[in-house]
Amino acid sequence: MEGTQAHTKVPSYLGWSIFNTLCCCLPIGIVAIICSCRADKANAVGEATAAAEASRIAKILNIVGLVIGIVLLIIIVAVKLTGGA
Repeated sequence: MEGTQAHTKVPSYLGWSIFNTLCCCLPIGIVAIICSCRADKANAVGEATAAAEASRIAKILNIVGLVIGIVLLIIIVAVKLTGGA
């Protein structure tokens, strides 16, 4: 194995992106899936910098999507419990 470089695979967060798309925030989840796929492709080709950047963006989008989903869920439950429309 001479001449081969050991490169670490960055996480793609694809599972989290799919969960966010289905359960939390559809538009942000779709963009997160796209970034996750970019990270996977960059990992496969060996482009560590591009993979790390796409992974970082996917992680940020997933956090934002999850927070938005939780906030919307709290608002919906609060409105239902107070007898609102």
